[in-house]
Amino acid sequence: MGSRKSGRSAEDLLIRVPCGTVVSREGRVLADLTEPGQTFLAAKGGRGGRGNERFKSATNRAPTYSEKGEPGEEVTLDLELKLIADVGLVGYPNAGKSTFLAKVSAARPKIAPYPFTTLTPNLGDVRLGDEHVILADIPGLIEGAHAGVGLGHEFLRHIERTKVLLFLVDAFGYEDRSPAAVYRSLLEELRQHSPALIEKPRLVVMNKMDLPGAEKGLKALEKATGAKSPGYPCGKVYAISAMTGLGVKPLLGAMVKALASVPPPEKVPEAPVRYEYHPELVVEKTAAGFEVRGRRVERLVEMTNLSHNEAVRKLQAILKRLGVEDALEKQGVQEGDTVRIGHHEFEYQR
Repeated sequence: MGSRKSGRSAEDLLIRVPCGTVVSREGRVLADLTEPGQTFLAAKGGRGGRGNERFKSATNRAPTYSEKGEPGEEVTLDLELKLIADVGLVGYPNAGKSTFLAKVSAARPKIAPYPFTTLTPNLGDVRLGDEHVILADIPGLIEGAHAGVGLGHEFLRHIERTKVLLFLVDAFGYEDRSPAAVYRSLLEELRQHSPALIEKPRLVVMNKMDLPGAEKGLKALEKATGAKSPGYPCGKVYAISAMTGLGVKPLLGAMVKALASVPPPEKVPEAPVRYEYHPELVVEKTAAGFEVRGRRVERLVEMTNLSHNEAVRKLQAILKRLGVEDALEKQGVQEGDTVRIGHHEFEYQR
C-alpha cells in the first residue's frame, strides 16, 4: 500500500467446536472444552511485520522496504467429541431405551421392533420441577462391544462424561440370555472399555413390566444382583414400563438423588503447548546442497520481502553478521550451490 505504514498483527483465528471437545496431541490430552466460551491456545501466531515507517532513521529518511509477518506455529491436533449428559442409558438392543427417552423428554428418537434401531446417540432434556437432567441414549451394546462388535464401541466414549449410568434391562432378557446375564454382560463390556465406568453411580431398571411373566424376570434379577451376590451387586432394581409410564416417576426421583450425590468433576488442566525449534545455528551439507536451521535465521528469512532488492541486501548483511556465511564456508560451500533456509532456497554467491 502507500507510504508511512507501520504494520500490524493479524486478528486471532478462532475455530469453534462443540462443548465436550477433547483436544489432544499424540495421545496426550491438552484441553477438555466443556464450558461455553472456554478457549484453548492451540498455536501462537507470529508478530506482525513492520512497515516502511518503522525503518525510518536519520540516514534513511524515506525507506521503501518493509517486513512480512512472522510465521505462526504449526501443530497437528486430534479433536474428539464426547457428549455432555447427566445420565447415560445403557442396555442391550430393544431394551426400550429410546422408548424411555421419548417418555420422559421431548426427544423423538427412532423406535422400531428390531435390533440397533438407534444408530447415533440421542439426547433428551428431562424437566423435573426446577431440575433439568440431560439423558443420553447410547446405541445398544452387545457382548464384544468394547472390541468393536455391534455399534456400541464407537459411542462408548460418550458415556465417559455422564455422572450416572442407568442400566435398562429387558424383563425377558436378550435372545438366550437371562436379565441377570444381560446386566453382568453390560458391566463387563464397560469394564473392558474403561474400568472407571463401573465406578460411576448406577441405577438398574427392569423394563416391560406391563407384560405377562415380567415378575419372574424381576425376581431373578433382584436375586442375582442383590447385596450378597458375588460379582456386581446393584442394590434396588427399579421396575418400570417405558410404554405405559408404570414406575417411571419414582425412577426419575431416584435419578435426581443420585445426581445430587455426585461431586463436581475435576477439570483437566490446560497443558502448555510446547514446540521444538532449533535454538542454535545449524548448517549441514545434504545431497541437495546445504541446509541452514535455527529459529532466528528461519524467522528472519520468512519475514523478509524477497522480491525487494533493498530488503534482500539487508537480509544478506544480517545473515553474514549472524555467522551464516562463515558456517557455510566451513562446510565447503561453493559458488552456485543451493542453500535452503526454512521453506526457501537460495543460490550461494560470494
